[in-house]
Amino acid sequence: MHILLISQYYHPEPEPIPHQIGKGMVDRGHRVTVITGIPNYPTGRFFSGYPLKLRQWEELDGVRILRLPLYPDHSSSSVKRAACYLSFALTSSCLGALLVEPADIAFVYHPLTLGITAWWIGLVKKVPYIFNIQDMYPESLTSTGLVTNGFVVPAVARLAKFIYDKAAAVAVISPGFRKNLIEKGIPEHKIQVVLNWADESIYHPVRRDTAMADEFGFTGHFNILYAGSMGPPQGLHNLLKAASLLRDIPDLQFVLIGDGLERPMLEATAAELGLRNVRFLHRQPASRMPAFYALADALLVHLIDDPLFEITIPSKTQSYLACGRPLLTSVKGDAADLAVSAGAAVTAQPSDPVDLARAAMQLYEMNPAQRQRMGEAGRKFFLENLTMNRLLDEYEDLFRRMARDKRRTRRTDSGQFVCGSSGA
Repeated sequence: MHILLISQYYHPEPEPIPHQIGKGMVDRGHRVTVITGIPNYPTGRFFSGYPLKLRQWEELDGVRILRLPLYPDHSSSSVKRAACYLSFALTSSCLGALLVEPADIAFVYHPLTLGITAWWIGLVKKVPYIFNIQDMYPESLTSTGLVTNGFVVPAVARLAKFIYDKAAAVAVISPGFRKNLIEKGIPEHKIQVVLNWADESIYHPVRRDTAMADEFGFTGHFNILYAGSMGPPQGLHNLLKAASLLRDIPDLQFVLIGDGLERPMLEATAAELGLRNVRFLHRQPASRMPAFYALADALLVHLIDDPLFEITIPSKTQSYLACGRPLLTSVKGDAADLAVSAGAAVTAQPSDPVDLARAAMQLYEMNPAQRQRMGEAGRKFFLENLTMNRLLDEYEDLFRRMARDKRRTRRTDSGQFVCGSSGA
């Protein structure tokens, strides 16, 4: 089977899933061609060794990669961000349709605008496409505050509906996403839930490094660690309010690792409030995160109270479970349900500092053996349900079904009688 994978972001950019899918399919004996952009995420500047060219071919782990030009940007400007997405949709539609060979199916990863590319290539090359939804549109625009223009949001909603309607199948990352699409009129049979995974070659339990604990200020504290972006969707000012309520518990501290638009304001607020129980560390490479997780007594999933985030499962949830640590989830819906079903989480209501402080104290007052059992339960759940190989098998099954349906349609269109189902 020849799979055409379309994603604006690809290795060496820090968006691992597209290449993991590509390599995983090659390892299973399939041929994979990728259409992607010149790497520039997250800096918004082209990576060294990747000049602006009309086209550039390379091969990595058996995956053939076509890189095409785009307007690079990863700023807070909605206009520049739109230019980035639309420029790549244009070049991938025009040049991609000319340069890639026909494929059995196309798989679209991110962003929404690449549905235009897949639809056009599908018309030109007769290739059905599967659209993978990592962010739900238009809800993600309004929930994050990225777009407030009254014209843009309904236009994006119409574009999303068109792309989902034209897709042969839609793969979503949570049960809530599936329900959302059904409510929008997308047929149930077209929608498949395939959860995201964590790379177990990186995310797994490691021993606590006492020297590292001393270096980064973990020693002598009960540590609740948050790792990831610090922007409006995360709503981490709520965490600071909870920390203020717990300032009389001298050995309980919150550790925040990462960067984002709101980090300077968060640091300023913590200083103004005199919060000695909040520690900020800068973003760390993924390979180092399990060592930080091992220093934590609990790991925090935190989002604002918004309907979109009730149906979202942040990828850190899988990474936390993989590392065998207890979770504190300050979010409603699918993410909390996943962690609770694993037996690995204490929950708090989102955007509620009093309840977050209560949940933190609940973990703090547990004995170490209880927390250890929670972490072990989460790790067991991860190994049984959320490994890369298990979920790549689900994608491969989906790809095979769509390729089989394409062959059956061709036989029907050619006038041959079709009865029953054919093998993959």
